[in-house]
Amino acid sequence: MPRKKVSDRKIYVLDTNILLHEPFAFLSFKEHDVVVPMTVLEELDHIKDSKKDVSRDARISIRAMEDALHDATPEQIIEGVTLEGLGSGQAAPTGRLSIYADYNMSKANSVFTSNENDNRIINAALYLQSHKAPRQVVLVTKDINMRLKAKGAGMVNVEDYRTDQLISDIKYLSRGYHEFPGRFWDKIKSVESRSEGRDTIHTVERSVLPEAYINEYFIDEEREFAGMVEGMDDKHLDILDLGFERMMSRNAWGITPKNIGQAMALHALLDPHIDLVILTGPAGSGKTLLALAAALEMVIEDKLYDKIIVTRSTPEIAESIGFLPGTEEEKMMPWLAAITDSLEALHKHDVNSHSSMNYIMEKANIQFKSINFMRGRSIQNSFVLLDECQNLTASQLKTIITRCGQGTKIVCSGNLAQIDSNYLSPLTSGLTYLVEKFKDFSGSATISLDGVVRSRLAEYAEQVL
Repeated sequence: MPRKKVSDRKIYVLDTNILLHEPFAFLSFKEHDVVVPMTVLEELDHIKDSKKDVSRDARISIRAMEDALHDATPEQIIEGVTLEGLGSGQAAPTGRLSIYADYNMSKANSVFTSNENDNRIINAALYLQSHKAPRQVVLVTKDINMRLKAKGAGMVNVEDYRTDQLISDIKYLSRGYHEFPGRFWDKIKSVESRSEGRDTIHTVERSVLPEAYINEYFIDEEREFAGMVEGMDDKHLDILDLGFERMMSRNAWGITPKNIGQAMALHALLDPHIDLVILTGPAGSGKTLLALAAALEMVIEDKLYDKIIVTRSTPEIAESIGFLPGTEEEKMMPWLAAITDSLEALHKHDVNSHSSMNYIMEKANIQFKSINFMRGRSIQNSFVLLDECQNLTASQLKTIITRCGQGTKIVCSGNLAQIDSNYLSPLTSGLTYLVEKFKDFSGSATISLDGVVRSRLAEYAEQVL
């Protein structure tokens, strides 16, 4: 491909939050040039030594830029150093990376006169916009308020960083199941059925649902059919007949599903062939209770796993569990109250619920662990409950999931409407990445739970607040 003319190549000015969210983001702009203002480097330097969860990402980004610029002279860094050879494939960068010394800008060249970091970055972008014409200059930031300020100050092109987004809108996130209008069998023109032990498998044409993926559940509006995609090829789908009534009558540790979403979730949780179960949905939809009930059933009754490991992101976004007294497990107890609440709910009818809980926690070998100490571990033959995943990045989730060894099942649950991180959105949450990246993995299943079953008060609050 011929190299584009200089005037056709855009100049992207990156905000700090872009490099914190994706440390190698400066390599994602193909043939276009990338400018990093000096203020951004100052912010990265301040953050890399902090105790924030993004400090590691700041260090990675600084090292990556140093690797790209280490042989360049000061003049070359100002003018721009080629990024060719730092990537592979069609998306490999061919543009240039430069550092812009925005501290040297005079007040005459500045729209904002206050010394705030965001204002200096916007001033730098505005200066480049006026002095690099006719080349298009684009300010890239994940900060909505900064985008508004930049546009108000005269910045023509302001964008969010979308290279990291697998879907354009959260409404397109896979739900883990497909609901057919009317009756399922009215949509089927031809079918071949066979029995494998106690299971019945229907082979239908792929045209029934061309975009189906492995372990996707099928239900119909009439609530007469329930099945799951067990296999597929270019022309056919193999659907395991689960039976609507049979799914609704499943039981785990005294818990039966209250709706079809919970029934599908319970089926995936109790299936030993599924190593990863992803549960999304609003607060009160039963994610934690179902996962814990299935864990107790499979550890104590079925003896498929040796222990239950429970962890979650803490309010500091998995960075610190503070100076609470006690052992690691005692420190984690305040953050894992949802698990103990669910244990109480499962044993509320026992004569002595407190004694029952203590007995079950010892019998099931329930361990409460901090997410900080997952790196470097190898978790064998365990049932892992990872709660509040919406606050984790894709790299944090990768760290945890890659710790899972032989015979381990992991359940990742979260509510994308309750993200606490300043650096994540529903589109860039690690939970969203997990759902989309594992869609076609035969060892995983995703269920989006609808409806709040905690109480009518909680259900009404979810709808109107």
